[in-house]
This record gives sequence, structure tokens and C-alpha cells, in this order.
Amino acid sequence: MADIAKNQLKSDSVMKTGKFPYTFRAAWFLGLLGINLLVAAYYFHIIE
Repeated sequence: MADIAKNQLKSDSVMKTGKFPYTFRAAWFLGLLGINLLVAAYYFHIIE
């Protein structure tokens, strides 16, 4: 029973902060990093 209360408290605190989960932010980070590296490769003529 205490585990359920602990999980509810955790989910409430995440909802109050308004921050996205780390997996979501990490996916955006990796996607934007990949695009950035692709643009840099075009810029330095590594990719034609």
C-alpha cells in the first residue's frame, strides 16, 4: 500500500514540475544533434 502512495506522490511531483520525461528530452537531443552534425558535414564539404 505504501508503494502505491509513493508512486502517486512521484507522478504528482512530475506533473507539478511540468518537465518532460528524460527519454523524451534525450530523443530530441539526439535528433537535433544528428541534424547539426549533418549540416556541419555539408558545410565542411565532407558530404557533397
